[in-house]
Amino acid sequence: MAELVFFSGTMDSGKSTLALQMHHNHAARGRDGVLFTRHDRAGAATISSRLGLTQQAHEVDDSTDFWSDVISRRTRGRPVDYLIGDEAQFYTADQVEQLARVVDELGVDVFVFGISTDFRARLFPGAARLVELADRVEILQVRALCWCGARATHNARTIGGTMVVEGAQVVVGDVEAGADEVGYEVLCRRHHMRRMTAATARASSPSPQMLTSAEELSI
Repeated sequence: MAELVFFSGTMDSGKSTLALQMHHNHAARGRDGVLFTRHDRAGAATISSRLGLTQQAHEVDDSTDFWSDVISRRTRGRPVDYLIGDEAQFYTADQVEQLARVVDELGVDVFVFGISTDFRARLFPGAARLVELADRVEILQVRALCWCGARATHNARTIGGTMVVEGAQVVVGDVEAGADEVGYEVLCRRHHMRRMTAATARASSPSPQMLTSAEELSI
């Protein structure tokens, strides 16, 4: 029976790697699939992993209609057994509903991958609708780590290493951004709430031991 499955995790948790691995596994068994993505850091129409894996995909925009897309492909003779969608947090709520309809009425498996919350720890509209409609929500087991070594659960937007909490919800950046560029860093909840990135932690303390002591005193 077809499913809509949302694989969720922070940056650096292996979402795109898993998406490409899942596509490989299904295609190797003779299943026909279509890949989608939106706002990948490597550019349009690409799914890219930080491990160096890349795959061409169809770029999603606000006009994309997944239902019509699958119907069109099947009309042209493609079976379309599954869809894989990366960066699904950027899909609209309507597009998530289209994906659910593709599963329920056409029997197509849909596997989508994305982060749940933005740099302000607020749910993306697409991710929120996926949580509401998905048959399963799976949290990726590869744990991204905060600079302190704890499990990273939040995505922070940074400029020059300093966390920012204002701006548009969608701004494309990467964890390896330059000093003056918009970048992102994964943090544990405590350091996200304190707006303490690796750069600001280094600036405020000459050593990890002193930083730990300073934090303990402030608790």
